[in-house]
Amino acid sequence: MAALLAAAARAHAERPALRWDGGALTYAELDARACALARELDTRGVRPGDRVAIVIANRWQFVVAMLGALKAGATVAPLDPLLTSDERAAIEADLGPRLVLDDAPADEATWETAEAPGPALVLYTSGSTGRPKGAVLSHDALAFALRSWAEPVMALTATDVVLAALPLSHSYGLNGALLAPLLAGATVRLVERFTADGVATFLARGEATVFPGVATMFRRLLDLDGFRGGPALRLALSGAAPCPWEIAHEWRERTGVRILRGYGMTELFRPISYLAGDVDDRPDAIGRAVPGVDVTIVDESGRALEPGATGELLIRTPAALDGYLGPPSESTAAMRDGWFHTGDLASITVDGWVRITGRKRERILRGGYSIFPPEVESVLLGHPEVAEAAVIGLPHPELGEEIAAFVALRPGARASAEELTAYCRDRLAAFKYPRSVTFVAALPRSATGKVLKAALARVSAP
Repeated sequence: MAALLAAAARAHAERPALRWDGGALTYAELDARACALARELDTRGVRPGDRVAIVIANRWQFVVAMLGALKAGATVAPLDPLLTSDERAAIEADLGPRLVLDDAPADEATWETAEAPGPALVLYTSGSTGRPKGAVLSHDALAFALRSWAEPVMALTATDVVLAALPLSHSYGLNGALLAPLLAGATVRLVERFTADGVATFLARGEATVFPGVATMFRRLLDLDGFRGGPALRLALSGAAPCPWEIAHEWRERTGVRILRGYGMTELFRPISYLAGDVDDRPDAIGRAVPGVDVTIVDESGRALEPGATGELLIRTPAALDGYLGPPSESTAAMRDGWFHTGDLASITVDGWVRITGRKRERILRGGYSIFPPEVESVLLGHPEVAEAAVIGLPHPELGEEIAAFVALRPGARASAEELTAYCRDRLAAFKYPRSVTFVAALPRSATGKVLKAALARVSAP
């Protein structure tokens, strides 16, 4: 992967690779800084195949650290700077990095890219089993993902400027807003923190031609008085969570630019999407399989279903993860016979359009972030006064879903909702902690003891 990015740097040496408030780097300058970082890693004992974690926000230092670690032959694990110290410690214990980078120097040097004997990336996904899992992605998988995103999906050229307002520590931002544009020779306009006013200003000044975002970002921009996009903007893309058709339609009416909707996850980057060249834009479909990807729908027994029938969505793609760090059982549960079992319910039309109809496994999609209830529940259950806890997603007009907790306290306990919210906020990233806590005498359960979360959702309905 480092060799591919280095080739792009040579081909576009004098073109701008990165821009940010107050600065810019050409491809040659970025490559020289990445080489200096690779040399520093070598002097600090990092060897090809070692794991290097990066904890840096959307700044040029993140890009230099990422490219430099790849040049050194390391396996790179970007970690969200919003993680709490407890969350980060748990991930680092699982990852076992040789080094953790929280900055990068502005030095320049030359360096011969090392042969990488291990995977390219370890990307941590919210834990569906109560703890985050490290998805391991090979160099070949990453290369396929970046090429499919840069070419058939976005149709990127070296004249494009891609607005990087998504968190670069997550798969969508890392691949879609940074690495794929760099592979295509485009310019990445770094935004350290998304604000609607700030991004609207960038677009109005013609600072971006392509804007990868999430539904929450689009909604907040549309809520600004007089927002009309920008004179240079040719394409917007949504990911991380479903973008409602109403938002996509209003965006096109206001800006004259399409939002290309799609489907993906940390384990397999954007295998289903609308493409830049598509004419169709269907309200009820999230796209089709991108070239080189196969999709199918199966029933509970694993039997393939006919077009139009609803079942679990399975995906086979060269961009799929090799597995998870940790117990092999978690990897084999997700990937079987070359097919990734998404846990999402869907149907496929005769002509290949995919419709997502529900979730087989629990997941809350809040403002573009995936939150798995077991992780939040395990934190709540760590409070000494909590006997039972269940977490669900409730509809939210702007974020898509909001995190709601239902708690049964131990006898004699007096913990307040505010106390439990603060307890979670201290132990979970800002996007993960529950925004409401409802106390119940006991959680509703089935005859077999399973918590009936649908009943909790009904209790919360107005």
